[in-house]
Amino acid sequence: MDLTSSVAWRYHQATNHSVQSVRASTHYLDWTNQPRPYKRYAAPLPSLALPSEPASNTFDAALLRDLLQLSAGITRYLAFPGGRMAFRAAACTGALYHIDLYVVCAGLPGVPAGVYHFDVERVALTRLREGDFRAVLVDATAGDERVRDAPATIVATSTWWRNSWKYQSRTYRHAFWDSGTILANLLAVAEARGLPAAVRLGFVDAAVNALIDVDPAREAALELVPLGAGGPSPEAPPPVPRLDLPIQAYSFHEVDYPLIREVHQATSLAGPDEVRAFRQGSAPAQPAVVPAVEAVIRRRGSARRFGRTSIPRATLEAMLANAAVPPDSDWGAPVSRPYVIVNAVDGLDSGAYVYEGGALQPLRLGDYRVIAGHLDLDQELAKDAAVNIYMLADLGAVIGRLGERGYRAAQLDASLTAGKLYLWAYGSGIAATGLTFYDDEVTDFFSPHAEGTSVMFLLAAGNKPA
Repeated sequence: MDLTSSVAWRYHQATNHSVQSVRASTHYLDWTNQPRPYKRYAAPLPSLALPSEPASNTFDAALLRDLLQLSAGITRYLAFPGGRMAFRAAACTGALYHIDLYVVCAGLPGVPAGVYHFDVERVALTRLREGDFRAVLVDATAGDERVRDAPATIVATSTWWRNSWKYQSRTYRHAFWDSGTILANLLAVAEARGLPAAVRLGFVDAAVNALIDVDPAREAALELVPLGAGGPSPEAPPPVPRLDLPIQAYSFHEVDYPLIREVHQATSLAGPDEVRAFRQGSAPAQPAVVPAVEAVIRRRGSARRFGRTSIPRATLEAMLANAAVPPDSDWGAPVSRPYVIVNAVDGLDSGAYVYEGGALQPLRLGDYRVIAGHLDLDQELAKDAAVNIYMLADLGAVIGRLGERGYRAAQLDASLTAGKLYLWAYGSGIAATGLTFYDDEVTDFFSPHAEGTSVMFLLAAGNKPA
């Protein structure tokens, strides 16, 4: 596909990192204006505290708590002089936590039917609307059967400013990187509890944003995750009056980055016909096998240093095989592919590889530690890591098949894979972290095999220092 007319492609090119663009940047972090990493409503709203008792496999308030808490919630605190730092269940660029989760549900045991915002700070549900509004999501997804059958659907959003304070226009990429790692956790916990779950990107944006009362110029719906099966049949959609609920300011002032609004609008869907045009043959739901997933999530972190020691080949191969299993989605087959720089893996020569056909295929062998460090914006983490796994996608093919919305699919597809890699790494006793990169140099390094593709995500993995 000729991408010159694609707004999403122009956005991607405009936000590419290069040595020149990074060195020329005059952006600085105004710490006095750092945004708060939580959404707080300015007026009191009905709140439902989620129970603290252990959850069963019944889809009730306790299970919903675990799904929310182990995907986007706080799992532990680190005390330091003058305060404490909250650690979340999933990784987030810059630890800025700009992703929020909402719940649209029929009545569940302990949770009345309604539309809720997940209050991370209080582990509670803030009620925005009372009643069963699931039919709004059914209509917004052009009658998606998984959404229709689900007792509850999670809506993931991003508040742009909470990330663009640091990352400027590149935040639109991070919206899918960070929601993807959250959803990877959510899908893994749902699988562990025997709860059917799927991911849906095809929906009428304006209808979903109105339902959860967000202004897409500041915060917008990204994905839907229908949970469970056999829910009561939704009745006709009830009226969805505007709420315009005031929000506490995140910081003293916000900076607008028009590129974010432009690409989001260009990749939005305006009606059911556009949703049906986007929707492709869905991949069947597959189990995401992660060892003791809930314990893994609670101890997961993002590595800040690696020791230059090797990891087992079996660990790397298991990570890649598990991550390659597609979720139940509406964008079809996986649209991104792992490329790997191997620095130190027992029984595997150092070099550059592509993972295809269920195996690592060598592209060229040699010691590429220094190059790996350079590709990671000249940082040490990628140089020290045992492996660096890059997710690359052919944006021309994806946008040609799925339209502009395909750009969201490419970013999310890669981040869901990376999220599973994260979990498997920590489940195997090694560490991992997401990194950023010099875009075109990554493609050039893996070419000619990767020619025509663009890098979506980079995950480095290895052992912690001794």
